[in-house]
Amino acid sequence: MHHTTALLIELGAIILALGLLGRLAGRVGFSPIPLYLLAGLAFGHGGILSLRASEEFIATGAEIGVILLLLLLGLEYSASELVTNLKTQYPSGAVDFVLNAVPGAVAALLLGWGPVAAVALAGVTWISSSGVIAKVLGDLRRLGNRETPVILGVLVIEDLAMALYLPLLTTLLAGVSLAGGAVTLLISLGTVGAVLYVALRHGRLISRAVSSDNAEMLLLVVLGLTLLVAGLAQELQVSAAVGAFLVGIALSGEVAEGASVLLTPLRDLFAAVFFVFFGLSTDPADIPPVLVTALVLAVVTALTKVATGWYAARRAGIRGAGRWRAGGTLVVRGEFSIVIAGLAVGVEPRIGPLATAYVLILVVIGPLTARYTEPLARRLTRRSVPPAPPGASERPEPAPAGA
Repeated sequence: MHHTTALLIELGAIILALGLLGRLAGRVGFSPIPLYLLAGLAFGHGGILSLRASEEFIATGAEIGVILLLLLLGLEYSASELVTNLKTQYPSGAVDFVLNAVPGAVAALLLGWGPVAAVALAGVTWISSSGVIAKVLGDLRRLGNRETPVILGVLVIEDLAMALYLPLLTTLLAGVSLAGGAVTLLISLGTVGAVLYVALRHGRLISRAVSSDNAEMLLLVVLGLTLLVAGLAQELQVSAAVGAFLVGIALSGEVAEGASVLLTPLRDLFAAVFFVFFGLSTDPADIPPVLVTALVLAVVTALTKVATGWYAARRAGIRGAGRWRAGGTLVVRGEFSIVIAGLAVGVEPRIGPLATAYVLILVVIGPLTARYTEPLARRLTRRSVPPAPPGASERPEPAPAGA
């Protein structure tokens, strides 16, 4: 069969399968990411059927998927919102890092994978999935809840931390010297600071230059600018994903809203391709040996994320049920964990299967913890409260303000 013909057949079959899997996940009521990963495992190396003709195209599509994920995330926030979140939520961000990155680093060291893999696995267990969490909040109709800005604040700090973490990880994985790593980190810091400054001072001018009443022109300009900046960022060893995130931050107002509407379908398509590609590059036979480790790590870091959300909501003055809802919502991991693991597989191949199993577990139970953590905590609290003495008032206490 001619290569182009095989490419078209394979791509058509993959995209059709992704569409059917997405519809199935929507009917069941959970994220399609686990199904995309399983599809990649089934048709990758060591799977049921290996895809050859489309492998290179899917790899390129996966890179675009990561770039679009970060671009759309950046479009959700303005530079001023990011600065405000940094000022108010940084203690919660520090607690989030300590509670959730440390278990991954400790696990890698106990497994004998070395310090570089420890830094990578720390990132895998640290970063929550902004995309999945946004969908869960919408599905549960909690976008207007008092705890939702707290959840988004923690996610924003994680996303900003990625601007420093990814270049640092890339430097470590490349085996660059300490001096070279310091230069890379300084370049990253300078780039992020310069973009934030330009976005704060001249964001309207940038948006005006990009703006267009023609949807086609707006799509082409924003997508072209994003890919260009992502490529330049990669050349500077800052990370293409971070470059795309900064482009999203620099755009604001109607331009950001219009670009978000136009690019969302493209993001969904290429993000699905990205998850499939990660599954394709993982041999299913490598997962059973790390399944117990992934399960233990998932349980530990699910509990630490609940603690993170509870603490962040408490700092914001939210009481009672809202704290538990915030914690349960933050449990899910997804795209960022896979991105980090994909970077690190060259140094430690076992981190790929472990991250795949880990994300599969948490992406399935994450929507469940978002829904049921608060009712479960309320039930356990009621059981732990001693019964009232005879003659005491039976009048119930008022509901907490954050409930």
